[in-house]
Amino acid sequence: MKATETRARLLGKLNDKSAVVGVIGLGYVGLPICLATVQSGLATIGFDIDPDKCAAIAEGNSYLKHIGDAAVAEAVRTGRFGATTDFDRLAEPDFIVICVPTPLTRHREPDLSYLEATAREIATRLRPGQMVILESTTYPGTTREVLALILEGSGLTMGEDLFLAFSPEREDPGNRDYSTTTIPKVVGADSAAARDVAEAFYKAIVDEVVMVSDTRTAEMVKLTENIFRSVNIALVNELKQIAEPMGIDIWEVIDAAATKPFGFMPFYPGPGLGGHCIPIDPFYLSWKAREHDITARFIELAGEINTAMPYRVVESLARALDERLGKPLGGSKILLSGIAYKKNVDDMRESPALKIIEILEARGAEVAFFDPHVPLIPATREHQALAGRESLHWRKDLAADFDATLIVTDHDEVDYAGLLEHAPLVVDTRNACRKHGAGGDNLVLA
Repeated sequence: MKATETRARLLGKLNDKSAVVGVIGLGYVGLPICLATVQSGLATIGFDIDPDKCAAIAEGNSYLKHIGDAAVAEAVRTGRFGATTDFDRLAEPDFIVICVPTPLTRHREPDLSYLEATAREIATRLRPGQMVILESTTYPGTTREVLALILEGSGLTMGEDLFLAFSPEREDPGNRDYSTTTIPKVVGADSAAARDVAEAFYKAIVDEVVMVSDTRTAEMVKLTENIFRSVNIALVNELKQIAEPMGIDIWEVIDAAATKPFGFMPFYPGPGLGGHCIPIDPFYLSWKAREHDITARFIELAGEINTAMPYRVVESLARALDERLGKPLGGSKILLSGIAYKKNVDDMRESPALKIIEILEARGAEVAFFDPHVPLIPATREHQALAGRESLHWRKDLAADFDATLIVTDHDEVDYAGLLEHAPLVVDTRNACRKHGAGGDNLVLA
């Protein structure tokens, strides 16, 4: 099949809404894409290895709190959306969107095992006239050097029988101002025909499409966005360490600096980085840079500072216990307020709270937590021993049962005044108490 024929066929199916979309990986990225494509009028098949997710979708239920059941139920009600664990159905979609995890190994090297396994599943079912789009974050060159090579094992010719593109996900769970369809979509492909089709596909489902020259550029865009955040968060974390012994409130400094209408963008310190992107993506680029004999010193330094933050938080807590209560950390009862990686969501991916719990318990503390969004700690690759631990039920005097409360996540639903009223000591890593108008002599910023 010639490229012109493949292009015309796919564009025609988009125009008359007969195109079928397949989305592999129904997590925080994949499920929102499914809902967006269904909303645009395209029939969509969700693929996942987890039968529980597929069963939940069939019943019109969401397993992601920030999405809610109503959106999934409406998509299913249209008759254009269903989910399956049967990867033999991959021959049905005209567009296959890959949204699988791309984590790091213990040595901070890219782990593409999920992507490679998915590519092999696709390759055995490919037919002429399909487009495969990768949305999983990865290093520049992955689409061309890894995904394309596996897919070409099907015997189809890339750029003629089969089109390939990369479009980095920009999901921000819990963000009430932007959604999948309103966040501009960066898209890159390695041929003119593929770019035309990829652009048309995303224009059918999102408000704005930003085309770049090729897949490597699109891959670099995503890493640049998150490295920008990682470096600036590391900077304010370091500034906090400098300001604290000087008796300067770094939160006040940042808020005052943010009044400048140009040349400054506020970032805030915290207990460490969380989420799937910012703790991981910078190391994808620093790893790739080493192939070219380049040391990404800025990126590596930011990673060192941010990775050390859970340890610094524990040191701050230990110091506050000693100075305020005359108690050692070992043997103390510590309550964590919030364990999700950011406020107002149930997302536990790479949450610094998990590392903080492990450090506290290694130092002899007794640890419990409460989180209005996380009823229990899910299974994770790096913190398996914590899986299944349950959140305590909130009551106003809950903090009175503990020597100290450590605020790790600044959920809006938490009664911070109640915490301060009953807790012997509150160590706040997010400035949450003051942001909610609560304060007291037992409050320490960390």
